[in-house]
Amino acid sequence: MNLRQNFSSGAKWEDIVGYSRLVRIGNVIELSGTVSIMGGELYGKGDAYLQTKRCLEIIEEYINKAGGQLSDVIRTRIYVTDISLWSEIGKAHGEYFKSIKPVTSMVEVSRLIDPHYLVEIEASAIVL
Repeated sequence: MNLRQNFSSGAKWEDIVGYSRLVRIGNVIELSGTVSIMGGELYGKGDAYLQTKRCLEIIEEYINKAGGQLSDVIRTRIYVTDISLWSEIGKAHGEYFKSIKPVTSMVEVSRLIDPHYLVEIEASAIVL
């Protein structure tokens, strides 16, 4: 019995780089870094709040596809290109996780893969 399930977003980069949007092994779910994409294009250009919300929408969508729920998230990792935007990013994160309260980190990085991405979020979940 194969306990590993890989979930693809269909992005061409997955095969080029060799990664999956989400991997579930048993009751553990890990999500790749997620940026704000809608219809293959950046969503929320210049707006850290909108980009964060979109990242979390995508994360929730894939956790659901893998048989989990947002309430199963135990950790998020938030990479930002400008830490001074922390309150906008934190506000959006709080709208999704206020009652769940996973552990989290918010780290400023020098840049993301596209200079217009302000936020990238990873998530870990355990489905009980």
